[in-house]
Amino acid sequence: MGGLANAANAIRAELRLALSLRVLPARVARFWWRARRHARRAEDRFSLDSAARPAELAELLARARDRTSVVELGTGTAWSAIALALDDGARRVVSYDPCVRPEREAYLDLAGLGVRGRIDLRDEPDTIGPRPADPRVQLLFIDSSHERDAVVTAFRAWRGALAPDGVVVFHDHGHPDYPGVHEAVAELALSGQERGGLFVWQAP
Repeated sequence: MGGLANAANAIRAELRLALSLRVLPARVARFWWRARRHARRAEDRFSLDSAARPAELAELLARARDRTSVVELGTGTAWSAIALALDDGARRVVSYDPCVRPEREAYLDLAGLGVRGRIDLRDEPDTIGPRPADPRVQLLFIDSSHERDAVVTAFRAWRGALAPDGVVVFHDHGHPDYPGVHEAVAELALSGQERGGLFVWQAP
């Protein structure tokens, strides 16, 4: 009986997950499902534990709507960068992370060449800010170090690169395991909205 109960619970969990993907655009939902399936088969716990959940991703994509110049701080295994690129064929995503995870290549392969060509992976610290030729940033997604000082430093490094109506989204704001994100937002005295684990601030 225990085995049957466990199997039934697993099926219900998969159904709940499938239903949660309805909040995402179809192309993004397909990628997320395939990426998760690959992560489970490859026992890639990092991706399974750290990737933005469908509801968080839906909120991020909503904030990115009509914004074609996006910078992500904290590539990880590139699920979020791929989702942002899949969501808008005109969007270019620059993603920073000095720690190159070998698992990310498999997910970039899942995304396809057309999407991969619009993602600029920079294996550099996010605190160095933009390069001289980079366009103004319309959306900045901060999801790298979750320590207070590091988040504050990263925000200040990019503040001057934002477009006049640029949006900054902080991941894991309010997460009990990452108090540094909330502390950084408070130290920066940013006035914005908390939306399902994300803090959203718009440049005046």
